[in-house]
Amino acid sequence: MKISLKTVTTGFLVLVAAAIIFFKYKDYIQNPWTRNGQVQADIIQVTSRVSGPIVSLPIKDNQFVKAGDVLFVIDPRTFQANYEQAQANLDRTSDSYEAGLRQIQAAKAQVEAAKAAVLQADSRVRQLNSVIEKNKAEYERQQELLPQQATSQKAVESTKANYEVAVEQHQGAVAALAQSKATLSQAEAALYEAKAKVGKLGDANASIRAARAALRQAELNLEFTTVEAPVDGYVTNLNLRLGSNAVANQPALALIDVNSYWVQGFFRETLIANIQQGDEAMVTLMTYPDQTLKGTVDSLGWGISQQDGSTGYDLLPNISPTFEWIRLAQRVPVRIHLDEAPENVRLRVGTTASVLVRTRPDKSAERGQ
Repeated sequence: MKISLKTVTTGFLVLVAAAIIFFKYKDYIQNPWTRNGQVQADIIQVTSRVSGPIVSLPIKDNQFVKAGDVLFVIDPRTFQANYEQAQANLDRTSDSYEAGLRQIQAAKAQVEAAKAAVLQADSRVRQLNSVIEKNKAEYERQQELLPQQATSQKAVESTKANYEVAVEQHQGAVAALAQSKATLSQAEAALYEAKAKVGKLGDANASIRAARAALRQAELNLEFTTVEAPVDGYVTNLNLRLGSNAVANQPALALIDVNSYWVQGFFRETLIANIQQGDEAMVTLMTYPDQTLKGTVDSLGWGISQQDGSTGYDLLPNISPTFEWIRLAQRVPVRIHLDEAPENVRLRVGTTASVLVRTRPDKSAERGQ
């Protein structure tokens, strides 16, 4: 039976087509590809640190700004007044601190004077003790000599008077000593009170530190009235208006960081086994279909949101219906770092991209072993 040339040609073409399909499929398996990709970037939610009406708004929607450019200015008058009040409070606190130091010095002088008075009174008491002993001994001796006619009654009475005067003086000296000690105690208490009122000395003083902190806070709040761009980027979806009120720590506008663009490719879970960090990636944007951007796999996501089992109505698990003969592969995010975009390519967050990853066969073989 003869085989016609037409049959041979047809068979050959079928084999060629099958080979092409096989190699294309092998290339698709080895080099995963997805059309489900998006351009992403760091989006900074610019917030003000203080609240107040906006008095200057030098930017427009979708405008490019550089880091340090003024985005908007909040009315600074209230914060300027607070700063001046904090400065005055610091000056007043410093004056009180200096006055307290002078009170401490005066209290110390009073303590030293009281100590000197105590020493002097104590010395006087000891001196009079000696005088009393001497006068008493003389009085007793005169009494012993009087019966022997060795002295006169007048001499006896004179030594008795000297003895009694010394005793009285001693009692006064003891009272003066007690008064000196009481005065010393009062002076020491006044010194302690003066030190407690002033607190720690120098930069460690609590009142000074609190006043300085309040001044610094007021100074910062005054600086915060001018809101500047933290990075180079594009202002987008600007809804602020001149005269509107900015609320502290509430997002006021969005700023897209132009130095942070990347592409997020969402690959089926059946295709990510061979993808690894450092693999070469080819990105095609729907906006620029004729230009291919080069990139590198930066990382693979380690988790995606779980729908089945999440809490639903009446706190019961939420389970979606499935077809038993179909198992849909989940999509896993793969982050692609773009090497460099041509000057004529304008990257925009959220735009669609196709991503092809060129895996390394040697590494794939190692993981398969």
